[in-house]
Amino acid sequence: MPQFGCQRSDHPTLGRRTAVQIGAVGLLGLGMNHVVGLRGLAADNGVPAVTPRAKAVIYIFLSGGLGQHDSFDMKPDAPLDIRGEFSPIATRTPGVSICEHLPLLASRSDQWALVRSLTHPYDAHSLGHHVMLTGRTPTPPGFNDSKPKSTDFPSIASVVTGVVAPRNNLPPAAILPEKLIHVTGRTIPGQFAGEMGPKHEPWFIEASQYRDTSYIHGAFPEYGFQRQKGHTTPPGYHFEAPRIELAEGVLRDQFQSRVRLLNSIQQQRQRLDQTAQVRELDRYQQTAVTMLMEGQVHRALDVHAADAKIQDRYGRNSFGWSLLMARQLVEAGVTMVQVNLGNNESWDTHEAAFRSLKNFLFPPTDRAVSALLDDLSERGMLDDVLIVMAGEFGRTPKVFTFPGAETKLPGRDHWGAVQSVFFAGGGVKGGTVIGESDAQGAYPKADPQKPENMAATIYEALGLPPTITWKDSLDRPHQVYQGDPIPGLTG
Repeated sequence: MPQFGCQRSDHPTLGRRTAVQIGAVGLLGLGMNHVVGLRGLAADNGVPAVTPRAKAVIYIFLSGGLGQHDSFDMKPDAPLDIRGEFSPIATRTPGVSICEHLPLLASRSDQWALVRSLTHPYDAHSLGHHVMLTGRTPTPPGFNDSKPKSTDFPSIASVVTGVVAPRNNLPPAAILPEKLIHVTGRTIPGQFAGEMGPKHEPWFIEASQYRDTSYIHGAFPEYGFQRQKGHTTPPGYHFEAPRIELAEGVLRDQFQSRVRLLNSIQQQRQRLDQTAQVRELDRYQQTAVTMLMEGQVHRALDVHAADAKIQDRYGRNSFGWSLLMARQLVEAGVTMVQVNLGNNESWDTHEAAFRSLKNFLFPPTDRAVSALLDDLSERGMLDDVLIVMAGEFGRTPKVFTFPGAETKLPGRDHWGAVQSVFFAGGGVKGGTVIGESDAQGAYPKADPQKPENMAATIYEALGLPPTITWKDSLDRPHQVYQGDPIPGLTG
């Protein structure tokens, strides 16, 4: 079993069908069946030297927005139209209760902490995504809610890509199992490099490639659902990281011969043209070649090859497979993995909220996150991996039935003023609750925290110094930290 944080191998070996999603390197003639840009796979020579601690981060993002009242900040003494339909259950931590439909997490509360007072001013999905994925509250200049722009703030994953050195020939940051693209085709801002520039894009691993116009959500295939109809399984759904393979008949000697030929071509071209664009392409190609020759990359992406008991523990669905892949990637050497749990804003529970949460969203989440905690603990990795779980905002205090709701079942609207954020591992003090919302769960009552504080907590866990900066295309420095880490969370 590979050791977490192991040193880079200087002598990679090549399997006949080594496969990994790394983009196009067509000069090698590798017979690829999926093309992904190579942007962001190589560390830029101008990035400040940083020696991170033996830490990694898994950021679980609940696109659509998890209701705080219905999960981690229940208000059992509030009126019914505020407290909702669910009841609290006790956790292992005296005085801390959470939703009855999260029993596995309740039994592990000694391993996790809550911040019940994170706040920002946005109730719209795109701005909410941008602020929670970048850790930056202000609206960037020229912001477009359906089109990422080069003036957007960089995502946390992009910052990590830009300032953390790669380990084991792997990109510093990855996002899986899919980009956040709404069913309408709207690409959600905040997940890209923005003003850092495209070379710092994180590694997007498209493993759950389901797109259609019928608004099917959830953890496919077991827990797929439509809010109006209940359980629905997308036809022909499969979960698998796109593969880029050596073509049949391309053996090691042939492959290395082509690499030498490519190097010769590149050397000649470098003498003719030393532009930054060519040098950048050279870096990407070299990284691509190295990754193709590393069998551990293929192993990290292949969740179906994991032991059957491990797959069953996580759950054989897109939530379980995604978190299993995240664990395999950080074990292989990726420093940050953002896991998007839920396509098409699955957690956007405007109607049929309680049915959707109870039957389709909470069961696979409770199971997969608990399995991740157990798996990391058993492998001796939990102290080395910080887990953060949040959405783009919370939900309204009031439960109501939306006009025109087909199900006639109630839900909650968007609410940026307060949400609960889950932390575990990475030195987090289990059983800790930081901050408090008011009696209606509408606004912070004590110890408010901002997205900047959440992002700073991630950067601190990775050992980034408070003074670290990154530079834009005009060589202007930008501070990584925009706030202080959340006090009292670790220790």
